[in-house]
Amino acid sequence: MIYDASLDELLQKVWDGQRINAAEALRLYKLPLEELGALADRRRQLAKAKDFDGRGNEIVTYIVDRNVNYTNVCNVYCKFCAFYRVEKDDDSYVITLDEIDKKIEETIACGGTQMLMQGGHHPKLTKQWYLDLLSHVKNKFPGFNIHGFSPSEFVHFRDVFNEPLETIIKDFVKAGLGSIPGGGGEILVDRVRQRVAPLKAMSDDWLEVMDVAHRLGLASSATMMFGHVETIEDRIEHLERLRVQQDKSRGFTAFIAWTFQAEHTKLRAPTVGAHEYLRTQALSRIYLDNFKNVQSSWVTQGLEIGQVALKYGANDLGSIMLEENVVSQAGASFRMTVPDMHRLIKDLGLEPHQRDNWYRLLN
Repeated sequence: MIYDASLDELLQKVWDGQRINAAEALRLYKLPLEELGALADRRRQLAKAKDFDGRGNEIVTYIVDRNVNYTNVCNVYCKFCAFYRVEKDDDSYVITLDEIDKKIEETIACGGTQMLMQGGHHPKLTKQWYLDLLSHVKNKFPGFNIHGFSPSEFVHFRDVFNEPLETIIKDFVKAGLGSIPGGGGEILVDRVRQRVAPLKAMSDDWLEVMDVAHRLGLASSATMMFGHVETIEDRIEHLERLRVQQDKSRGFTAFIAWTFQAEHTKLRAPTVGAHEYLRTQALSRIYLDNFKNVQSSWVTQGLEIGQVALKYGANDLGSIMLEENVVSQAGASFRMTVPDMHRLIKDLGLEPHQRDNWYRLLN
């Protein structure tokens, strides 16, 4: 094998915590998986070293919450989605306040602190319906966070309500919205989005919602759903766009990547496995040098790979998922308990700690 001094320089650059560019990311992507994982673990340590009174490298966090889908009626018909229904379907629904109350009460009884609330792009629900839902939860369950409405939903609201994003988000926050999930990110490359979800928000729209939300003081997560029709270069472009936005607004709390789940969907694309998942997560940790937190996606990969991911750049196991309806419709059926989380984390010689949405420790 011919010695390559430039590769050694790149590896040292990553080890030292310096920023890389897209061309360098592509070189790193081709490294042996274990070598890329070691670099990602190093970057995790650099990112977390000063957290939690200097004990950030010893701690792995998780959150107890519930994923509540307020409706499965949606008019964007994403090819990768097995969850959506149209209004005339027998199993279409819009959640009631009584149902919401029961779900939140069960979540609180399990030590939960928030609900992740997302839904389909329902063409007929009014702005007042959403405001009433938010204010009902805020008034009945003060202190319980509503982590709700992905950017693509807000773009839908903008179009249906015919109001500026800033007005809508301000009104939602006043009613009770606490933070925004990063759903609907898929791949932030319009050529890809046109193939998998042509009626959904495009890349600039998704990023505009996040920019407005961050300016208004709302924190959000960022995501990537990969392993379908995109290229490696597309994944890197997605990471670049997130990094640029984070440089600008500093509003992203975490990054979560997961693989396309194909069962019962209309998208004809070969899926990828754990090897590709770990490689992409590791590269993401290195590229996203301005993100403190990276979540392991055990929901799509299973508990064992979710644990391994903690050695490939992740520092958080996400949620125990008291309820999950979207990826499970596409074939993923993994479940996790708090004792499972503690076991997986402790087996690596690390400390498990429950957190809130803003990565503050609760225990």
